[in-house]
Amino acid sequence: MPSEFDLIAQYFTRPAPDGVLGVGDDCALFPVPAGMQVATSKDLLVSGRHFYPDVAPRALGHKALAVNLSDLGAMGARPIGCLLGLALPTAEPAWLAGFAEGFHALAARHGCALIGGDTTRSPHDLVISVTVFGAVDPARALRRDAAKPGDDIWVSGRLGAADVAYRLLDGQLPADPARLAATRGALEWPEPRVALGQALGGIAHAAIDLSDGLLQDLGHILTASKAGARIDYAALPLADALAGLPEPVLRRAALGGGDVYELCFTAPPEARDAVLAAGAHTGAPVARVGAITAEAGIQVRDAQGRPLADLPGGFDHFGPA
Repeated sequence: MPSEFDLIAQYFTRPAPDGVLGVGDDCALFPVPAGMQVATSKDLLVSGRHFYPDVAPRALGHKALAVNLSDLGAMGARPIGCLLGLALPTAEPAWLAGFAEGFHALAARHGCALIGGDTTRSPHDLVISVTVFGAVDPARALRRDAAKPGDDIWVSGRLGAADVAYRLLDGQLPADPARLAATRGALEWPEPRVALGQALGGIAHAAIDLSDGLLQDLGHILTASKAGARIDYAALPLADALAGLPEPVLRRAALGGGDVYELCFTAPPEARDAVLAAGAHTGAPVARVGAITAEAGIQVRDAQGRPLADLPGGFDHFGPA
């Protein structure tokens, strides 16, 4: 079995970008462009809670970084670098090679080099901790507290596939190998909308990434902004792979399904053309799904404008497993 330092050297040491002191010292050092602020975020992924133990290691390496890059995208920040912490039950070379490949491939694509971290032995579960650092102009940061009554509400990409894949894997839905094959990539290979978030700086008012479900995450914007929202259910962009599912399953996936890592954001109506252009320029489809209101709470309306009842909740880390 390789030592801790051999493991780091073989799988997680890459040349640092110019001006950055990366892996191999007590601290990493990196510059921040003048006039910018540091944006940082951390996520923990625990085996059995956030991913299945049999997930492909390359996919897990990708997702471990993707969920953190998604937070930078939601703030409109440009990635600078990241830290990785691994608590490993065993140090299997094939697993480490696959995980590192997935992690470094996404890091290279977004200019977010691995610049430090830590490894240790875990007595039980695999635990992954990633911290990302980015830079953002504070005047263009997409804060949760900036939504305004009258703003349009937008979402990027398609909703629901990750939730359906999770429920198929967990046995909450009847076995459907074809649908699982069509949805599993959304769960295990999310694409963080980093470029879209940066393109929305100066256009959008507030943003959040959809890690815990549309209604729950939009609710965080509303709480911070002291506002409410109206959602047009028929306008929600659902993944094609959900076609044919019962309406209660669709509603749960669209409104409450987590692990989406798309952006939900608000922007004034006069910015509609600019939002559509930002989506087209970055290759991220965007859909207008509602509006911010002055009245507190979220109302979801059907195609006839009638309020929907029995709305689903979102993911809770301390709720039932």
